[in-house]
Amino acid sequence: MTAAFMDLVDVTIVNIAIPSIERDTGATFSQIQWITAGYALAFAAGLITGGRLGDIHGRKRLFLLGIGGFTVASALCGFAANPEMLVASRILQGGMAAMMVPQVLSIVHATFPAHERGKVFGLFGAIVGLGAVSGPLLGALLTEWNLFGLEWRPIFLINLPVGVVGLLLGSRFITESKAPRALRLDLVGVALVTLGLLMLLYPLTRGEELDWPLWGFASMAGALGVFAVLVAYERRKAARDGSPLIELSLFKVKSFAAGIAVQTVFGIGLGIFFLVWTLYMQIGLGWSALRAGLTGVPFSLAVSTAAALSVQKLVPRFGRGVLQAGALLMGLGVLLYLWEAGHYGLAIASWQMALPLVVMGVGMGLIVAPLTDAVLSGVPREHSGSASGLINTVQQMGNALGLGLVSVVFFGQIGDRLTPAQVGPAFVDAFQNALGWVAVVLAAIFVLMFALPKRPAQHLEGADGEEDGPGDADGTGGAGDVEGARGAGDAGAGAEPAEPAESAESAGTVGVSV
Repeated sequence: MTAAFMDLVDVTIVNIAIPSIERDTGATFSQIQWITAGYALAFAAGLITGGRLGDIHGRKRLFLLGIGGFTVASALCGFAANPEMLVASRILQGGMAAMMVPQVLSIVHATFPAHERGKVFGLFGAIVGLGAVSGPLLGALLTEWNLFGLEWRPIFLINLPVGVVGLLLGSRFITESKAPRALRLDLVGVALVTLGLLMLLYPLTRGEELDWPLWGFASMAGALGVFAVLVAYERRKAARDGSPLIELSLFKVKSFAAGIAVQTVFGIGLGIFFLVWTLYMQIGLGWSALRAGLTGVPFSLAVSTAAALSVQKLVPRFGRGVLQAGALLMGLGVLLYLWEAGHYGLAIASWQMALPLVVMGVGMGLIVAPLTDAVLSGVPREHSGSASGLINTVQQMGNALGLGLVSVVFFGQIGDRLTPAQVGPAFVDAFQNALGWVAVVLAAIFVLMFALPKRPAQHLEGADGEEDGPGDADGTGGAGDVEGARGAGDAGAGAEPAEPAESAESAGTVGVSV
């Protein structure tokens, strides 16, 4: 959870401090873009590889290397002498996060029996809610306080004590686990997936700044071709030596395939909302970074509370309906926010935003924790690293797509030349337009959720857990014992209290990120 919090905060804390960084370092607009984009690209491109390396070389080992490297990269960011060094350090930080983050879900999957994972993912949901608002709030406070005259630098240096604590806790309490049979890293797969993601995400990340050049669209179209080659190669690789980078067999598990689709679309909605929300409050309404951060506190508390309840209390009883109720509630909150923005205009107050934010937060909490649980419920343990990397990667891809759409649904509604008096009304109108699109995305998520299992596999395993036990002794989970998705579900969820092959590896502490 320490690592989860570090990653979530670091993604959001930088945006608030961008004006201070620009003033202090004299960074160009392009360099400012790369301070955020460099991290995102390195993170997204390395997630699948980082997850697979954990399966091969040990999840604890990769986790500790990742969190150690993340801490060092944070120090380099904090002591950067110029914008070029800051950009390079942010890219390194993203790469280290890609090594650290996938191990979190893998460690959860390999460590906790199915009946205990609900509590873990409930705690994960609370961390998501806390991290979503803590980043901007911490960024605002640390920048305004200007500790020791360091300006923006404490937003990175704060990771140093947290990272050291994470290293100490991780080395003591996480027990090593890895795939039960020897795997080799698929270097061709690594090259193809990295190339495809960069071809897709680089134009999306910089499209607005570069005025959407033709080569950007050509690159995104070419990425689809690279992914097609990747799929064909991974099929042959799996047939040849059983050690592909991406386990395509995972997509035959209904819960995994449906959950991945929902995660991608959910990422699009979040990518749109959080950016336009920040711009609306700070530029459109002219609020300070601190006021904008404090306004989001009710949302954070609502996400945390609902996430804890959803996994532990609601999903075991109502199943998939809880996630669909979350999508409807989020949509209701978005529509309520849309109405308030139009009704109150520039005179809207923070307390008036509390109701729609709480409704949205409850809806998000009902989705975010059980969704991760549902996606992983049918995954064989030996492939948990690959699955974890895929989950995080599609979330990042969804966010990048959402950020790309912001230029259409938000900036596209704002004129090029605005007088100071026109800025506020233009941003209010653009915010309403963007919220309308977010509502459409949430409606699509509600429909996609019908493809999820009515009840997550781990909540159904109690009755047949004894039958599966002997077949799971090798850690593979006996995926072939039962046909189709149900067999894979029994394989991955591991409801048994202990498995002979992994019992020595099945204790630890966890961290998670989306």
